[in-house]
Amino acid sequence: MLTTLKNAFKIKELRQKLLFTFGMLVVIRFGSQIPAPGINGEVFKTWFESNTADSFSFFDAITGGSFSQMAVLALGINPYITSSIIMQLMTIAIPKLEELQNDGEDGRKKIASITRYLTVILALIQSVAMVIGFGYQGYLTSFDPFNVCIATAALTAGSALLMWIGERITEKGIGNGISIVLVINIVSRMPQDIASLFQQFVLKEGIAPATAVLAAVIIIAVILAVIVLVVLLNSATRKIPVQYAKKMQGRKMVGGQTSNIPLRVNTAGVIPVIFASSVLQLPILICTFMKVQPGTGFWGFVYGCLRSDYWCNPADFKYTLGLVFYVAMIVFFAYFYTSITFNPLMVADNMKKQGGFIPGIRPGKPTSDYLNKVLNYIIFIGAVGLTIVAVIPYVFQGVFGAKVSFGGTSLIIVVSVVLETLKQAESLMLVRNYKGFLQD
Repeated sequence: MLTTLKNAFKIKELRQKLLFTFGMLVVIRFGSQIPAPGINGEVFKTWFESNTADSFSFFDAITGGSFSQMAVLALGINPYITSSIIMQLMTIAIPKLEELQNDGEDGRKKIASITRYLTVILALIQSVAMVIGFGYQGYLTSFDPFNVCIATAALTAGSALLMWIGERITEKGIGNGISIVLVINIVSRMPQDIASLFQQFVLKEGIAPATAVLAAVIIIAVILAVIVLVVLLNSATRKIPVQYAKKMQGRKMVGGQTSNIPLRVNTAGVIPVIFASSVLQLPILICTFMKVQPGTGFWGFVYGCLRSDYWCNPADFKYTLGLVFYVAMIVFFAYFYTSITFNPLMVADNMKKQGGFIPGIRPGKPTSDYLNKVLNYIIFIGAVGLTIVAVIPYVFQGVFGAKVSFGGTSLIIVVSVVLETLKQAESLMLVRNYKGFLQD
């Protein structure tokens, strides 16, 4: 691996991309430590740790601990993710936006511009709601209009900065910038969380040596099993053979080649779990600042269902209904996102125009129907795999009380993004006949 990195830094283009990405990540971590003006960070952190740390564990993880410390980057990249979901839904519902999406690079740039404006609006709304909620609960240094405006502006600007950094990493760095931002925040919390996990089950006072060793083995085995499953999900593909008919082009006979359409089993990648987790965080945030208590009335039941620390708990198993909703959202977003990014009808039409066909399947609509059938099958397999990875940590948390900010969802994000980033780096290296990262 060290040799590979050395070879990578010999390539000027790749070296510049790596250094730019690293520099942006340093900026993110620095911003995660700057306290938001007007908010009493120490008082908020004490409240967070004593009351609702579990319900915001994933939210705090994807902000790299910025939320629990109320730093300027406390909102994280969530407003951008939410605006992306809204824009993709609107693209299906509004014909004008669908035309823009299909209008090549210019159309996609316009949609990206609308997404940015929507991100700022959502960040502003969330900032106002949070700051006013903090003010009523005494977490502001001074609850007055000026202080509210300053804190709101800082949190909104922090979210906009993260969006800008993510786009710059995509443009000038390496990998998908938004995903990289998520990963660096999650990874920054992992050492502390793993240490807490070992302290809870392996190093706690009075535990027998044999039990401690067994607990350590189980923890490591579960983490490795989740990582391996994610790697398998990301690398598994279904290759559909394509045959091209021979035809005369000038005086030469061309065509007759055999190719394939590689369909990934995990077609939507990490998007379904990010979207599903983000959807859960907003109502949790609202219920928390409205001081809704789990188990008190209808909204208390809903709040309990939304909190992942209540899932799979034998004492209150009714709240596991929220886990069912979470799984349903993962499956829904897996199908939804794939339907946006892969159009079987367009693929079938392009194959027909180029003289290609799937052996045993007629060109045109039969090909489109066949691709739809295969796609629905592998999307289901991928969604089930993602669900298993996402649910395993919640089962251990509910049954054994293993509470950490990272879980299956976080590991899915980290492993998927790392693999995609390494593949992009590898493609740049292989052009210059260097050995790639994934071949090490």
